[in-house]
Amino acid sequence: MKIGILCTGDEILTGKTVNTNYSHIAKCLVDYGFEVNWGSVVGDQLKNIYHAMEVAASLSDAVIVNGGLGPTLDDLTQEVAAKIAQVELELNQEWLAHISSWYHSRGRIMPENNRKQALLPAGSELIDNPIGTACGFALDIHGVRFFFTPGVPKELYMMLDHEIIPRLQNLRGVSLYTHIKRFHSFGIGESRADKMLTKAAQMAENSQIKLGFQSHYPQLETKLVANTTTQDPPEMMAPIEDDIRDCLGNFIVSEDDLTIEGKICQMLQESESTVSIVEMDTAGLINSRLHACDEKGDLVRIGFFMQTMRDFHDFFQLPIDQWTQPVVTKRVASLTAQKNNSTYGLSVLTERYIDEREQVGIEVHLAVAKGGDVKYRKSRLPGSPNWTRLGAVELGLDFFRRSLAGLPVHELIDFEQH
Repeated sequence: MKIGILCTGDEILTGKTVNTNYSHIAKCLVDYGFEVNWGSVVGDQLKNIYHAMEVAASLSDAVIVNGGLGPTLDDLTQEVAAKIAQVELELNQEWLAHISSWYHSRGRIMPENNRKQALLPAGSELIDNPIGTACGFALDIHGVRFFFTPGVPKELYMMLDHEIIPRLQNLRGVSLYTHIKRFHSFGIGESRADKMLTKAAQMAENSQIKLGFQSHYPQLETKLVANTTTQDPPEMMAPIEDDIRDCLGNFIVSEDDLTIEGKICQMLQESESTVSIVEMDTAGLINSRLHACDEKGDLVRIGFFMQTMRDFHDFFQLPIDQWTQPVVTKRVASLTAQKNNSTYGLSVLTERYIDEREQVGIEVHLAVAKGGDVKYRKSRLPGSPNWTRLGAVELGLDFFRRSLAGLPVHELIDFEQH
């Protein structure tokens, strides 16, 4: 079943607002086994919206229109839908009562212009929005079912999950259950992973399971997608998952919805351990990401972010003869664990370099201390400051993950200078 997506709004067309709604709708549709065959963005001009709807109807079996259901003059979606369907707008008393109640529950009086949100094309089907004032609606245009949705993301997401997808399943005539397995890896590029997973790709193809990659530096997502008419995943999915685990091995940092930082906090919690962190030239992102997953706030004892090596020497009172990065990195990891009474100390220090080929980047020094034991690793990441900062953060998290799991910490990654 081919689905078109039309997003409206001058703020989206001009780039003032990033169009995350489109990507969410498209991803959701694909996950449920629908084909997204057309997509467009149009501004708040009646004739342009009208033309875009006609194009969408000519190319798709169903269309989702997002945006333009607000109370202001530039919200034109209901008006255009009625015009193209050649029907009148009618006041929906049920939805008008909902809007009034929504304002009343917040101690406010409904503004008169919100009546506009209860004007729907005659014959359209109202689609509920329990958390906002803009209802959705469905309407046939040129024999194609159109679904109109609000632009507020949380309202769209709820409507899509609870209202639109079930209706599309009914239109398709069969309910497909989508089974998705995700592997998140760090250190392997897309081309290398593709070669490593030749067998898994063949197994997937023979089983009509889709194997794909999505690279979002510094991680790579490897995804299996299977659509079935039952809630049970196909039998061949498990062997493919096992082959992916065998091939990608230690480079897999987490699976499904679990993040690398979530995995680290999970391991800390299971071992009843804590960590203190010192990082340099990372904008404090390692500490921030781990804190976000530390629900009780007792896993990450403290996080230091410092900008220069002089800051480290002054703060930790290191003697001047300990100026070399490896010594400082290991010493700082040990001291931060001791000073903060944490199980582990993690230090991630960096320094800029220009090599003999005039290639620029950062040298990343990593250390994890536990008691008297200190693990150390050095890596060179070429590239711009923003690029290498992302790499250093992920490298620091992965180094700590490997240390916690007892995995090798010196495996070369594709992104470092060998």
